[in-house]
Amino acid sequence: MIRKLLLATSVMSSFVIMPAAAAQDGEATAEQGGIAEIVVTAQRRDENVQDVPIAISAFSAEQMAAQGITNTLQIGQYVPNLIAQNNTGIGSANAYFLRGLGSTETIATFDPPVGTYVDDIYLSRQNANNLSLFDVERVEVLRGPQGTLFGRNTTGGAISVIMAKPGNTISGFGEIGYGRFGKTIARGSTDLPLSDSFAIKLSGYWQNDRGYAKNVTTGERLNDDDGWGVRLGVRGELAPWARWNAGYMHIVSKGDNILNFECNPANPADCKGRFISTGLSENGGPPSPYAPVVVTGRKANYGLGQEAVSDIITSNLQFDIGENTTLSLITGYVSLTQQFAYDFFDGRGGPSISAPFPAVRGYARGGFTIVNDGKHSQFTQEIKLNGTLGNGLIDYVGGLYYIDERNKTDLADLFTLSPTTTLLLGDRILRNTTSAYAGYLQADLNLSEQFKLTAGFRYTDEKKVLRFNDNRASCNDSTLELTCIDNANLFVPANGTTVLTAKPIPTQQRVKVWTPRFAANFKPNDDLLFFASATRGFKSGGWNARATTPSQAVPFGPEKVWSYEAGIKSDLFDRRVRANLTVFQLDVSDLQILAGLLNPTTGALTFITRNFADYRNRGVEAEIQFVPVDGLNFYTNFGYQNDKYLLPGNAPATDVYGIQSVAAQLASCRGALAAGKIPGGPNTPATQPSITACAAGIVTAEGTIATPVRTPKWSISMGASYEAQMGAGFTLVPSVNGSFHSRQEVAIANLSIYNAPVSGVNQPVTGPFPANPFRNGAFVAGSQSEPVWLFNAGLALNAPDKAWTLSVDCTNCLNESYVQTALSNYSYLNRPMEWTVRAKYRF
Repeated sequence: MIRKLLLATSVMSSFVIMPAAAAQDGEATAEQGGIAEIVVTAQRRDENVQDVPIAISAFSAEQMAAQGITNTLQIGQYVPNLIAQNNTGIGSANAYFLRGLGSTETIATFDPPVGTYVDDIYLSRQNANNLSLFDVERVEVLRGPQGTLFGRNTTGGAISVIMAKPGNTISGFGEIGYGRFGKTIARGSTDLPLSDSFAIKLSGYWQNDRGYAKNVTTGERLNDDDGWGVRLGVRGELAPWARWNAGYMHIVSKGDNILNFECNPANPADCKGRFISTGLSENGGPPSPYAPVVVTGRKANYGLGQEAVSDIITSNLQFDIGENTTLSLITGYVSLTQQFAYDFFDGRGGPSISAPFPAVRGYARGGFTIVNDGKHSQFTQEIKLNGTLGNGLIDYVGGLYYIDERNKTDLADLFTLSPTTTLLLGDRILRNTTSAYAGYLQADLNLSEQFKLTAGFRYTDEKKVLRFNDNRASCNDSTLELTCIDNANLFVPANGTTVLTAKPIPTQQRVKVWTPRFAANFKPNDDLLFFASATRGFKSGGWNARATTPSQAVPFGPEKVWSYEAGIKSDLFDRRVRANLTVFQLDVSDLQILAGLLNPTTGALTFITRNFADYRNRGVEAEIQFVPVDGLNFYTNFGYQNDKYLLPGNAPATDVYGIQSVAAQLASCRGALAAGKIPGGPNTPATQPSITACAAGIVTAEGTIATPVRTPKWSISMGASYEAQMGAGFTLVPSVNGSFHSRQEVAIANLSIYNAPVSGVNQPVTGPFPANPFRNGAFVAGSQSEPVWLFNAGLALNAPDKAWTLSVDCTNCLNESYVQTALSNYSYLNRPMEWTVRAKYRF
């Protein structure tokens, strides 16, 4: 396989003469010509992006404006081997899958493997990481584990947002816009120097629309993307040897990603638009929309939708210590509150082989509804030293890091069986904390002007604590029933077979881990860099906190990874061509895999995450930019990956909590299939292996190991822009961008429903099932996501010196739809075509 990767690299290197351009660099100055340099902080110090031996995609503010990028979700279209999507339901939450590593879970006992940072401050929660880029200097996407310098939970990589600093003169801009679905936007920023050494920046944005989907049950317009935010930036030159950069952001996001369809579920012939059919309304209480079901707390009055409110405080105080050393005190505080109610079954049951097209029920309490009231806060402190030793022989960065995170999640799950019958599956408060200490050091040994060796390490000591309290009245009287979700009941009872004696579930986790990095880079001249590296990272463990019974709240352990990279970065032909290529191999042990299982008795979802398997991914990435003449810019980016799950060779049939291993599950599934049973069909007779072993976890309906999710073999983006001189200083700038990904699976078990009958041994009296899970017939719903091209385009008219700009742009201009994720066999689609007209004035 390595030979194939090297061959692919050599083939791709031939593309350096193509008219293409990477989507990651700002415009060149008129004096320089060609492709501009861009400074990044991927190694926690300022460096030219072409000098950093890491696979990086960096986007300047000008580049993002030219490509119509307004939030972090849209960046996923332009980075090789990055798949970015909204989570199911929650429009404020992005799930990033980078080189195959990602997570769709937002509850606070799960950590994402792709970290998000704002001005070096880590955002622990994935719940509100779809940041609006309204006052940003640049965004850096670091591919591969960043465990040495960025720490825990960066096994897949890191997305680092660097905010704009206040300028030295009074300046700024104002922008207004209008778009499809009644979208209105307003943005603005101003720099205010208060003295020669102190300045502030005030900025903000506001956006509102009426939603792109119609609820055919309630008549409401849904899936809007409303929100607003303000920011205060501070820059102070406190002394010739002391500087301070700080900021405060307040962001309110009300974006939704509610399950919707291209055709009306109540009238399948109507396919003009997007449709939702849940009976749960946006209008909340009091009285509670879930009555007579007793849901406790203020969440009892939540209507359909969500609101996430974030406050982010950053402070970086820098001191020059001597001639070659800088001390940085980096302090951060993040507060997040999130309130939501979502119906994940769309007011009815999920598609199955017995009922591939379930009828619309329109239950007023929803079909499977989760109501959530979360409060999350974190404090971080970092002490960082950057310096040089031995007259430039050694460059180093090192420091100490501390994080304290506190979460309170009050949530309830409801499952509706009929207009009058709704089951309260659980109503509990989860409190969990994380405290971690770390020390790190990375040093570059400059053996010559051309050759450099890098070595670094990080030591992390992390502790997590969990606390459950059941809100239900029967669990708060004089007795505590064994069904109450409370710390006192956190154990797996003995069952006489897989669990011989009751097994307590730990409420604390402690991990101490080293994450080293080794690299070598050779720079024969100013235009070429060759590098190779080996890096380790880890992702924290946690608990299955969506448990609806105490025995389901089992823990899962840390996920650990080694990544091996080799690459080349080049600026050629007087910086008219830039070509960066990387080959990589990712080896993950104890991969955390989230599985959603259907309860055969109630039909409700059960979520469980375990370290079910190991994982390997091998791939190639290329980013190429071409500027044949000033003002004309082409780019193309390629990503290829080939990944698979690896099963441990000596795993027992069940673990200490009685959970079946993948190997044992696979054997059970194949036995059931051999007996003529059909996944999704009846499980009789009881003496035969249960068919529930198929289409669950990472075992497919066909009795094979699943394809890892959101890892299309190919991802491609390409585009061009041209700044045409119109005379009198006016310019007209057309741009077009396209992005492609090949076929992928988006549900862990790869389960999809197909519209063709299937027969087996145990059939209903009425005959064979009308649908099947065996990839036979027309796709109905589920995991299958077909290849797709998405196109964006824009046209901007600039006044002399860009004093003002009029522009129009569209995203997903051809209105293509594809499956982004799936839950209970329902497929969640991407956003439809949207256009926006804008007017921007600069002063």
